[in-house]
Amino acid sequence: MDTIASLFSFITTPVSWVIVQFHSVYGKIFGPDTGWAWGLSIVSLVILIRICLIPLFVKQIKATRAMQTLQPEMKKIQERYKNDKQRQSEEMMKLYKESGTNPLSSCLPILAQSPFFFALYHVLNGIATGTTIGVINESLLNSARQAHIFGAPLAAKFTDGSAKVEALGASLTDVRVVTAIMIVLMSASQFYTQRQLMTKNVDTTVKTPFMQQQKMLMYVFPVMFAVFGINFPVGVLVYWLTTNVWTMGQQMYVIRNNPTPGSKAQAAYLERLTKHVTHHGKTRRRSERTIIKAIVAKGRDRNEAERTFINALTKAGLAAQADGSVVKGETQALTQTEDGVVTSGAARRQQPKRQSKAQRQSGGPKAAGDSTSDESDASEKTTSLEKSDEPQDAKPAAPQPPKAGSNGRSRAQSGQRKGGPQRPKSPSKK
Repeated sequence: MDTIASLFSFITTPVSWVIVQFHSVYGKIFGPDTGWAWGLSIVSLVILIRICLIPLFVKQIKATRAMQTLQPEMKKIQERYKNDKQRQSEEMMKLYKESGTNPLSSCLPILAQSPFFFALYHVLNGIATGTTIGVINESLLNSARQAHIFGAPLAAKFTDGSAKVEALGASLTDVRVVTAIMIVLMSASQFYTQRQLMTKNVDTTVKTPFMQQQKMLMYVFPVMFAVFGINFPVGVLVYWLTTNVWTMGQQMYVIRNNPTPGSKAQAAYLERLTKHVTHHGKTRRRSERTIIKAIVAKGRDRNEAERTFINALTKAGLAAQADGSVVKGETQALTQTEDGVVTSGAARRQQPKRQSKAQRQSGGPKAAGDSTSDESDASEKTTSLEKSDEPQDAKPAAPQPPKAGSNGRSRAQSGQRKGGPQRPKSPSKK
């Protein structure tokens, strides 16, 4: 480990300078030789580094989601060229180039903070051995050696012997209890961070080998932290525990407010967003408009949670627009349905129901003021009586007066032929 740390000695001076500056502030509050002053200096160093790495963290999120999107295509390439590894690598690189993704982008935050981690280890190791390093002079070195965190010296390790621990002014039991608790907390925070990523913020509709690798890392990383943690000084354990807690909180914020499409976290987020939008009738934050804009742009490619969200807005009399805003359904001219089809927002005109012939002959319900339909029904009834060939057994009805506008001609009576004798009834066939 000393050999690896020495490779990052170029950054040792800046790291030691930052720690000394924070120590000068906290030393005035808690005392210069206390573990609180030196411990909070290390915590503040972690926070400063992680704030500077936020742009890389955002790039990591985008790269991880892009890799999840490419998993189906990558699986097809692996199956197509499973016997040609060179062609498989070429097609993979071509796919990365076309999509603008980089597999190493998801590792940028870890790679970026590695120099600071090893530089801090180098500084604390110098404190343990009594060697001045960076801007830490003799007086600061003596102050750091006297600092204890819950009874454990800042530079003590779990594997140190009793003689070395006594030289630092502490007991072996205190050192091992404190370091063991910190190692357990460090591994548990790493496990929980990876677990919430896999159970809440992963697209469950995509089943690829990448998912299996992530599940394996969920158990491998905590074990690695536990194994290497017994060789870390207490100050380094403070550094790593702080950065794990920061990562866990940062990831919880991202999962809650910007979840991966198709994940359980997205379903929970859209459920909360539905209640918020239907209550206020509009979106208030830019992040909400960005997510709604992406959902509207998908059209028919929406997942189940997104379709449920659009349907809930429609039932509430609201409609999502292409710019991410939400408007009342009655005031808009065009509404985009969940399938991406644009329809008119106004109510459709109801067409009158067409009546059957029997309803028209029996004088069924007609539209008010429809005199044309009355005349057409009467003429149609006359035509049907004229074409009747079989006489009726009923007595002939009295002749009706001629209807105005029919040129003085009366209608044929029911069961009678126009002009001439009646045809005799034909015998029924047995």
